[in-house]
Amino acid sequence: MTSILTNIAAMSALQTLRSINSSMEETQARVSSGLRVGEAADNAAYWSIATTMRSDNGALSAVQDALGLGAAKVDTAYAGLESSIDVIEEIKNKLVAARETGVDKSKIQEEITQLQGQLKSIADSASFSGENWLKAAVSATAGADVATAETVTKQIVGSFTRDSAGNVKVQSIDVDLDSSNVLFDTSGNKMGILDQDALQADVAKVNGSYFTAVDSTVVTSAFAENADGIWTDGTDFYIKADENKWVEVTGAADKTVTATEQTTIATVFASGTSVYELDISDLDAARTALGVATLTDEDIIDRLISHVDRQLEAATSAAADMGSVAMRLDLQEDFVSKLTDSIDSGVGRLVDADMNEESTRLSALQTQQQLGIQALSIANSSSENILSLFR
Repeated sequence: MTSILTNIAAMSALQTLRSINSSMEETQARVSSGLRVGEAADNAAYWSIATTMRSDNGALSAVQDALGLGAAKVDTAYAGLESSIDVIEEIKNKLVAARETGVDKSKIQEEITQLQGQLKSIADSASFSGENWLKAAVSATAGADVATAETVTKQIVGSFTRDSAGNVKVQSIDVDLDSSNVLFDTSGNKMGILDQDALQADVAKVNGSYFTAVDSTVVTSAFAENADGIWTDGTDFYIKADENKWVEVTGAADKTVTATEQTTIATVFASGTSVYELDISDLDAARTALGVATLTDEDIIDRLISHVDRQLEAATSAAADMGSVAMRLDLQEDFVSKLTDSIDSGVGRLVDADMNEESTRLSALQTQQQLGIQALSIANSSSENILSLFR
């Protein structure tokens, strides 16, 4: 049936053309944006996943910045330790030179004093973003004024994670600062590598406590050991604490030490002998601090050389530890960078448009559109043929 009121062919051609135009708009949007899923209406699940992962990638970008800041702090501390090692080595060399008989120790001390000042300057300057990892309060004063070691933990943001339940967590890389890697103890208890009095005086340990000791030559020359293990000359009595060390007791059978004979643990180490404070121009003070009046100048300097060498080893170990932290930060920074790239790639696979496919589809739709327009034109012209029936 042919009708001039209802043109079925034109209606069908129009619907087809509308569908083609809609597909063309969608394809053109993908081509212009490069996205297959640009909004939630395109694919709600993929859009939600992509939005979350893009947010996580932004957090990882912040983690990279934090790692860079942390690496700068570690590098600063390492540079300070490395420079300090060079200065400590020079102090040890000066002490070795002072060991020679007849040298002017006061002149050598002037050089050592300048080197000690340089150590302080290095520690003061090793600061980045307001933080100094070479100076920290690594001790506290407990009861009876006895200092106890403490640890200061510095945290560097290391990663951002999301578990299967959607819970997020920021994880950190911890760097512990203590008496093994801090140069100066800012608490005032002198437990840093350079300010601690780590040179052991001549003391002995009995029953867990430290006591002033008597040199072996004093005891063995005039005393004999009795059946109870007490060394005596009939008037004074001593027990053997460590090898070649004795402490005084009150009687021939007494194996305890009275309170008046005890000294505090703090006196185990000779005061004023730290790397930062040692002074070879006044060896009498060192002799007194060590508790042995019979020590020669050469003996004292030998002990100071050994002490400085031990602290040099401690600084070297601290620098090695800091270098290990720097290596870990480099590895973590590289991992976060690769992780960011992987997330970008994963999101792209979900939502990016395949431009080869879209360009092919666009060409096909353009052809279909032209054919649709032609079909609609033919359908519209068919009603005009009815006029010929009335001629």
